[in-house]
Parts: sequence; structure tokens; C-alpha cells
Amino acid sequence: MARYGGRALMNRVGHAFIKQRMRQEDGIFAGEVTGHYYFRDFYYADNGFIPALLILELMSKKHQSLRELLQPYRERYFISGEINTTLANMDEVPRKLSAIEARYKDATLARMDGVSVDYPDWHFNVRGSNTEPLLRLNLEAATPELMERKRDEVLGVIRG
Repeated sequence: MARYGGRALMNRVGHAFIKQRMRQEDGIFAGEVTGHYYFRDFYYADNGFIPALLILELMSKKHQSLRELLQPYRERYFISGEINTTLANMDEVPRKLSAIEARYKDATLARMDGVSVDYPDWHFNVRGSNTEPLLRLNLEAATPELMERKRDEVLGVIRG
């Protein structure tokens, strides 16, 4: 991306927040881990068809299956996927996020959208849903074993 003059920016999750930031930065593309993709040339609207068609085009040009295209990334990045924890009500979110901050205070912390915790070989984000009484966890690690161990550890804090 940098080779072509682009740069990646973090932003709060949500259609309205992303569209606003794209306009501020004159961004041409934005995406969320949840599968929402936004394109400036498509009126900043969320559109899943464009990336699907681009992937199909890439598969055709490279004569590879989706599994084959993704394999190098699956060998390098180990992700939990989004894991939702149901809360009794939205009022629990601040307390749960405070517990995360207290437990991982030795990490680099960011509070743009929930709490993001960064260590050299693993990181995660926990945030409250904008629409439901849920906490959402996304975690990545350098190895599958570390990902599973840290995923379970963080879920223990969230659900404890």
C-alpha cells in the first residue's frame, strides 16, 4: 500500500464513523474485520459485491482457488475470528473494559474503540457492540498455540 502512496489508518467501528473518516482523509477504501467494505467511488457505501468480484477476478487470473490464495496468509497470521460474549445489559461494558485494562496494564493500550492491547507477539481488541449487549473480541498471535492460549485467557477475564 505504501508503495502506491497509501497508508492504513485505524478508526472506530461503524458505518457512520468510517464514512466520516474516509471523507476527512479523502480515503478511497476502508474495511472492517466484520466484512464491511467501503469505497469512495461507490459513495462511501458498504458494498460486499465489489471485493467479492475482485477476488473472483484474482482467482481467475492466477488460476488458484480461494484456499490457495489465502494459504500464505493463514501460515503467517493466526486469528481468533470475532468472538461475542453476551452481557446482561450495556451497562456492563465499561466495567468489563476496565477489567481488561487492569489485567493488561503492562501492554501498549489504546482506547479508540473499546480497548486495544498490544504485545510484541500478540494483540487484541475488545469493544462493546454499538447495537446489542455484547462484547466483541478479536485476537491475533504469532503462533496458533499462542493465539489459543491468549484467546482463552482474555475470554476468562471478559467472562469472569
